[in-house]
Amino acid sequence: MTTTTAATANTLPMVNQPQKVTLADAFAALPGHWQPHIVAEMNGQEIKVAKVQGEFVWHHHDDTDELFWVVSGALQIEFRTHTVTLGPGEMMVVPRGVEHRPVAEAETHIVLFEGTGVVNTGTAAVSALTAPMGARL
Repeated sequence: MTTTTAATANTLPMVNQPQKVTLADAFAALPGHWQPHIVAEMNGQEIKVAKVQGEFVWHHHDDTDELFWVVSGALQIEFRTHTVTLGPGEMMVVPRGVEHRPVAEAETHIVLFEGTGVVNTGTAAVSALTAPMGARL
């Protein structure tokens, strides 16, 4: 059995080392609105950042819940029966199968938690709002 000591720990290969993400830098690096990019992964979830403005498409995700966390700005999540408005520091989980449409009147920065490989437009037709799969910062 091999024992890792303080002396050998610094010489081990960097495998699965935790990586710090600076959200301000990640938002600044995004190419445009409604183009989420992966900044981290954990437990089968992709953690994405996105800048959003205007209306997204009505859609739902058949197999996964979706978490919206507002970092700056305001995000309205429209449902067929009501609308929920989220401000900085607020979040909500939209359960799988629930039709929704995110809307932001002004540029808003959000963090998303979605299952690995989820298409951002869900069940809606592929459009200019469909982000490239696996896009990373």
